[in-house]
Amino acid sequence: MVASEIRALFAVASRPEVVSLAGGMPYVTALPLDTVGELVADLVAQRGTVALQYGSGQGDPHLREQICEVMRLEGIDAGPDDVVVTVGSQQALDLITRIFIDPGDVVLAEGPSYVGALGTFAAYQASVVHVPMDDQGLIPESLTETLTALAAAGRRVKFLYTVPTFQNPAGVTLTLERRRQVLEICRRAGVLVVEDNPYGLLGFDGEPMRALRAEDADNVVYLGSFSKTLAPGFRVGWALAPHPIKDKLVLAMESAVLSHSSFTQLAVGRYLETQPWREQIKSFCELYRERRDAQLNALTALMPPGCHWTRPAGGFFVWMTLPEGLDSKALLPRAVAERVAFVPGTGFYADGSGATAMRLSYCYPEPDRIREGVRRLAGVIQQELVMRDTFGTGSMRPGPGVDTPGPDLA
Repeated sequence: MVASEIRALFAVASRPEVVSLAGGMPYVTALPLDTVGELVADLVAQRGTVALQYGSGQGDPHLREQICEVMRLEGIDAGPDDVVVTVGSQQALDLITRIFIDPGDVVLAEGPSYVGALGTFAAYQASVVHVPMDDQGLIPESLTETLTALAAAGRRVKFLYTVPTFQNPAGVTLTLERRRQVLEICRRAGVLVVEDNPYGLLGFDGEPMRALRAEDADNVVYLGSFSKTLAPGFRVGWALAPHPIKDKLVLAMESAVLSHSSFTQLAVGRYLETQPWREQIKSFCELYRERRDAQLNALTALMPPGCHWTRPAGGFFVWMTLPEGLDSKALLPRAVAERVAFVPGTGFYADGSGATAMRLSYCYPEPDRIREGVRRLAGVIQQELVMRDTFGTGSMRPGPGVDTPGPDLA
């Protein structure tokens, strides 16, 4: 485990004068904070002896029932006995990796892929092999080709890790047809699918898409979280797994933390029980839609030719590809000097590729700040293009390093 060399830059980027298009922080200000405060106070007064005590390693039984109700919005029919509550979905991912991975085992992941997952896989010494994506998500033909090549080389694939809906970092969504193809390919190959779905309810158009787990209960482990639909500070997520895997998850959970916070679990359960949480999610969706539109419109109006970006239908992120000859990691110090921040694309690949791309977040800044941030970034890119055209190249790429930003940027 190696600290990212760009962490120091992001410490500067957290200053108020810098427009951060980097962080994936939910806009918790939109929550009814007074109501949440009263709910927490009532919880301590009424159930303090339970909320402040040790709890079950699998999680509060009533909360697990409520989680099943949440997952039904994505077509998942499951029982609470197969749900394990975790400290955010990040811990669920860590436990799954601990259970399945021996050093050198192969994990397949989309290219680009979620930076927090790549850090977990590296910590357990997995070998990450990326499968290409396009605007419709992971490419099934590339998945088949990758599995065939690995089998021919005698390398064992333990699981496919995927964020199929409003993917982090690319913002794209796996189509229904491709979902069926990916599941069938993995079933034939005997490869488990780990579906990470923190953004699935944050779509801007229509009803939520059916989760992969809704189509295959036997070969999919589903990871969910309240970090994006309620608040990340509660640190409550979960894993829904086939029964034999669930049993191992409980053992791994108990060995990791003995038991997680009864207090935060009961607080989330009380919120789901007493508050109009579906309406709150709709409010979040409208807020993020406005910010998404502000970013896309600003990119269209201000970015120089040669820049290309995705157009997410939900979630938090846009993935932008730079003109030829520019390097996002080399660009970052200049951008921070101009008071705008992003995450370089290299952070989302295990092999250090992705230098021609960057992730732009729209979830946290106000729309006017987003537009100003894009204006500043466009100016930096334009300056780099002048250098490229004058000297034959843009900024020299920095030396190799591990690009894993901290949790406020994940």
